[in-house]
Amino acid sequence: MDAAAPLQALTRAQGTLIRHLLHDKKTRTHEGAFVIEGAKSCLDLIRRHPHAILSLTLSSRYLQIENEAERRIRSKLAARQFACSDAVFEKLSDVETPQGVLAVVRQPHWDEAQVLGQTRVLGIYGDQLRDPANVGTIIRTAAALNLTGVWLSPDSADHFSSKVVRATAGAIMSLPIFRTQDIRTFSKHKCSIYSALVPSPKTIPLRSIRKIPHRLVIAVGNEGRGLAPDLVEVSDVRFSIPLDKEVESLNVAATVAISAFYFSDLPTEP
Repeated sequence: MDAAAPLQALTRAQGTLIRHLLHDKKTRTHEGAFVIEGAKSCLDLIRRHPHAILSLTLSSRYLQIENEAERRIRSKLAARQFACSDAVFEKLSDVETPQGVLAVVRQPHWDEAQVLGQTRVLGIYGDQLRDPANVGTIIRTAAALNLTGVWLSPDSADHFSSKVVRATAGAIMSLPIFRTQDIRTFSKHKCSIYSALVPSPKTIPLRSIRKIPHRLVIAVGNEGRGLAPDLVEVSDVRFSIPLDKEVESLNVAATVAISAFYFSDLPTEP
């Protein structure tokens, strides 16, 4: 068992790095790291992905109220651990009511060819998804339904931003997530694309689909504009979720949840 690293006083350089990781995508990309904040999230991270943690920062108040069970979990962490005053931690934190603990975490990396090369693929492709809460909820939903992975267009919200990370509720570490420049990646790996669109004469109802391909990606589009026309054009199937006439469309995260749940229970084609 690894011995816990002794607590060190938080340095100015480490504090600056945390702030930049929280607020600057370029820093996250350059460092290959991001921040996870909150007691439950950090404790779960220590239990499940201890070697991904680069450092842990704790406030004075957190250290005072930390119980013995939490202290034992933290004692197993070999990464550097920093302590700081409550006032300093509040300046670091990106949440309204800080809990006094945050971790700097190494970004997970996945082999896209290996993920897409599996016998069965059921994934999500998000096109120009700008709302971090939607991106985070989609990632959390995909992980909960045991989907293969999530693919995001380059102009979608950064999945390592603090708002997305919080919305994933920890799923950011366990689900393969990719930024893809070229949707032809899917056809190269013989993955069909089913596009979720608003109901129209050009779409078929979701419930009319009774079987799905072994390798399928569900495409959903921008919160306001929907899917890009070129993506719709190359889709194998264009489907919609029937809605009450008083409702024009669903939130994109709700569309993903309904579609993924429905498809995940369908048999695959021979």
